[in-house]
Amino acid sequence: MKVAIGTKNPAKVHAIQELFIKDKVIIESVEVESGVSAQPFSDEETAEGAVNRAKAALHQTKAQLAFGLEGGVTETDGGLMLCNWGALVTEDEQVWLASGAKIALPFDLAEQLRRGLELGEVMGDYANDIDVSKKEGAIGILTGGRISRKKMFLHIAELLYGQYLFQHSQWKH
Repeated sequence: MKVAIGTKNPAKVHAIQELFIKDKVIIESVEVESGVSAQPFSDEETAEGAVNRAKAALHQTKAQLAFGLEGGVTETDGGLMLCNWGALVTEDEQVWLASGAKIALPFDLAEQLRRGLELGEVMGDYANDIDVSKKEGAIGILTGGRISRKKMFLHIAELLYGQYLFQHSQWKH
């Protein structure tokens, strides 16, 4: 089976590789556009970016399954929070969605995003590491390393693939 992921970001690619570590699959990562803002600013926009990435990866690679993983932020009553969404698309265009953990951003970081900066840039300055989004991510920094970006996206990928497997097991009965 061939599986695609619509990104070259190592944290996201490694999450999909870990998901299939015991399976005999070919994983192809491709750079695709999300079709949304560089800094998605709602659950809806972030989910849309994930779906767009999965569909673009599917069409570009002709895989049987394709994943799109997208990080963003969303305003809540508790402040500006990280949000993360994933989509799994099959070759017959079925779509599954899943969301991950949310965590409030510190006020000073949230204000920079509200002024138009991107999270990767803000966290890169904060952590003094321009590649933070390719490694532990904001979630890793804000949880003291307890949850990495890869681990968070792996959780979403597990939710997506689990839904896919469940539905396919139901169809066989």
